[in-house]
Amino acid sequence: IQLVASGGGMVQPGGSLRLSCIASGISLRFTAMGWYRQAPGNQRELIASISGVGNTNYADSVKGRFTISRDNALNTVYLQMNSLKPEDTAVYYCNIGARRPTTYTYWGQGTQVTVSS
Repeated sequence: IQLVASGGGMVQPGGSLRLSCIASGISLRFTAMGWYRQAPGNQRELIASISGVGNTNYADSVKGRFTISRDNALNTVYLQMNSLKPEDTAVYYCNIGARRPTTYTYWGQGTQVTVSS
């Protein structure tokens, strides 16, 4: 199984980015997925999740600004990030199951998001 996150970059406060997480070796259809992030000096945290049937949950810090979605045909999960703030600066990762970060032994490639003027 491989998970590759992409779409990060540098953006000004108030800007938007869309992250993608492409999976190989596993079908994401009916699979819960989560987006995580880790800022320098901080622990990795779960910020958004989508269940196998499409129910979504968000951390309070991103609620109303971020949207998680999936495209089963492309085996891809997305994170649309709007109204970005400097405190959103972090490396973003996706993973299967949307569990607590400490329970995972595998983390795929993350993508850096930097919000700065």
